[in-house]
Amino acid sequence: MAISRAQLLKELLPGLNALFGLEYATYGEQHKEIYETETSERSFEEETKLSGFSAAPVKNEGSAIAYDNAQEAWTSRFNHETIALGFSITEEAVEDNLYDSLSARYTKGLARAMAYTKQVKSANVLNNGFSSAYVGGDGVALFSASHPLVSGGTNSNIPSTPADLNETSLEAAVIQIAAWTDERGLLIAAKPRKLIVPPSLQFTATRLLETELRVSTADNDINALKNNGSIPEGYTINHFLTDTNAWFLTTDVPNGMKHFVRMPLANSMDGDFDTGNVRYKARERYSFGWSDPLGMYGSAGA
Repeated sequence: MAISRAQLLKELLPGLNALFGLEYATYGEQHKEIYETETSERSFEEETKLSGFSAAPVKNEGSAIAYDNAQEAWTSRFNHETIALGFSITEEAVEDNLYDSLSARYTKGLARAMAYTKQVKSANVLNNGFSSAYVGGDGVALFSASHPLVSGGTNSNIPSTPADLNETSLEAAVIQIAAWTDERGLLIAAKPRKLIVPPSLQFTATRLLETELRVSTADNDINALKNNGSIPEGYTINHFLTDTNAWFLTTDVPNGMKHFVRMPLANSMDGDFDTGNVRYKARERYSFGWSDPLGMYGSAGA
């Protein structure tokens, strides 16, 4: 449906002092705090995890050397989505000199809508990360206690019992991440990088990571999380997380959370011959997901 003069009566009359409603401040590109961004030239992308070798055994004198096999563990697939939105202005509105003001105003509105959609889609990977309805290449949810290994073991990137964000749960997460192994059971020396929280946990995160002494205790102990630099990049707020108790840690494990850009945001316009209307369109194509689930740790809260 085109924007017509009937929808813009006040803008056609003298004495209008201001137009408002499209100039609200917006949150920035919060997905960049979570995802590695890469470009794509294909309709979809696949990334395959490889298994290395197990620990080397002792070779007894005179015995044959042991041989091991390398193999592929599993593959993650990224299916790009096309996101598009548009509007049109009637021929009559253009004739009545509303073209310049409308095109400038609503083109900004398109950009705002497209940016909002991207943040929602990026956060949804975490919002759905505990659900078995959304699985990754290893066949389980992003946040799971049973990420399978070629060796027959598992890795867990959730607490044994869902826990709210506090000193104990955050320290336990740091310890748990340090115990992760590769596909053959060898320690990988993983470390947390950044804490991701919803707005409701921002003050808790500040106290945990930025105070000199321990939080909520009369003991004169140092804040070990801060003193040890356990979360070196501090914390960031993601306003698109839907669970007010859930919290997450990004880690230094490579090829974890991925954002592929197939086509960057582009705006276009043309005239419709039949109606004389002027049409505007914003379009981009991308995907959000994960390859290695060890790129994130998450707790759904108690």
